[in-house]
Order: sequence, then C-alpha cells, then structure tokens
Amino acid sequence: MPREINSVGVVGGGLMGAGIAEVSAVAGLPVAVRDLPQFLDAARARVEKSLAGAVKRGKIDQAGRDEVLARITFTPDLKDVAGADIVIEAVPEVLDLKVSLIKELDELVSPDNVIATNTSSIPIAELAGKVQHPGRVVGVHFFSPVPVMKLVEIVVALDTDPQTAETAFAFAKKLDKHPIRTKDRSGFIVNFLLIGYVNAAIRMYEEGFASREDIDDGMRLGAGHPMGPLTVADMVGLDIVYSVGNSMYEEFKREEYAPPPLLKRMIAAGRLGRKSGRGFYEYDK
Repeated sequence: MPREINSVGVVGGGLMGAGIAEVSAVAGLPVAVRDLPQFLDAARARVEKSLAGAVKRGKIDQAGRDEVLARITFTPDLKDVAGADIVIEAVPEVLDLKVSLIKELDELVSPDNVIATNTSSIPIAELAGKVQHPGRVVGVHFFSPVPVMKLVEIVVALDTDPQTAETAFAFAKKLDKHPIRTKDRSGFIVNFLLIGYVNAAIRMYEEGFASREDIDDGMRLGAGHPMGPLTVADMVGLDIVYSVGNSMYEEFKREEYAPPPLLKRMIAAGRLGRKSGRGFYEYDK
C-alpha cells in the first residue's frame, strides 16, 4: 500500500523545482522550497509569474492564487525540507552535485519518508547506491513546463522498495498528473526515444541539409507531431538536451546520443532556447 503524502519538500527553485512546488501547492499540499539564499527571490518570482499566467487564462482566480502561494515556504536551510513526507531534488543535472545532495538528504530525512530525484537522465542507482537507505529513493521525473505537462515518469531502481514506487505513483496522481512506470536506465522512456531524434535534426540543420523551418514543418505536417524537433529542443532547453545526451552516451556509447558540436557552440553563446530568449529560434523573454 502506498503511503499518504501530506507535505512536500523541493530542493532547487529553478524552472523545474518552482513548477513542482506550484503543482504540489495547487493540489492542496504544504510545500517547502530550499535553495541558496541568492536564488530564493528568483524562485518565488517564477511561481508568482506562473500563477499570474494561470489567473490571466482563467485557470484560477486571485483568491486561489493567494492560497497557493500561502502554502509555499521558501528557505535557505536544507533542514526545513527534511520533515516532508516526500523530498524531491530538482537541482541541475550534474552527477556530483546530485550525489552530494542525496547523501545529505539521506542523513536528514526520516528513513520512513521518500527521497525522489527529478533527474531526466542519470540512472537512479548511481544516486541511491550512495546512501544508507536506498529503498526509499525513486525517480520522479516531471516534464517542463511542469504546470502544463501531464506526464511524470516513475523510475524504479534495483533497490527501490515497492512501497516507495507505489507512493511516488500515487503522489503523481494526486497532483493530477499521468504517471508511467519505467525501469532504471539513462534516459528512461521519453528521453531514450527523444534525444536521438532531436540530435538527428540538429545534425541535419548543422550540415545545411535543410532549413530549421523545413525540418520542423516536415515532422509537424508529415509525421503529425505537435511541434518539430528544433522547437522541442528550444522548449526543453539546449543545455538540458546537451547534458541528457552526454549522460546517455556515457551509458550506451551509441553515436546518436552524442551531442552535436553545434549544440555545444550555441550553449557557449548563451543560446539556451526559449528560457534565454534565443535558441534555434528567437523568443520574447
């Protein structure tokens, strides 16, 4: 039987962490968001901006927006998230950073509570294997933008306790998401299929084979995709596409997962996609 989740801790207040905090609070759960002091105002601003958009679109009224914000606490102290029934790390996709954080959480969070990682590509075993209680570690991979995207991948590692997996699955449903289960390997289900496809489109554009518009239109109008691969890359974030591709290449050593050189050059130039205002296309920040 899954455990009831009545409180949420989120470590990392970036785009993903802020989104996870928002949907948890919308579901009626109290949420503690921990980030470094210099990033806390930006984390709060992300949630406020997202909720303002929801009010504008008629998804929620002003009173509801105020109630959601009142459920979220922003803190620089990791101990303030330790009492939550589920603690979700949503820090950047850097293995050493995530390992260090998971080890610290393992010492602070009660052994009965769940530690989840929002990693998009790192095998869960690489994180769970570093802690004393690996059975309570599970992958809970949300998709960006979190308030909009319905899918959540529940990633079950070799040592993940069945109750932990059931609890994570039930938690995702409580947030009105659509959870799917996957075994533990780099990329899981979605990125395993997506990254090779996106990289192929980037290489096609890099080689001058076709224009960005024609590549995207070809997949939209010829394959029925809602958006083309270069638009998808911009939406996900080129830095995320790059780090996920690197992680998958390290695991499988398959050429299709190796990030194309153009991707590295664009990241160096600060062209990260929609979130920076420019990627393969230009956007209004």
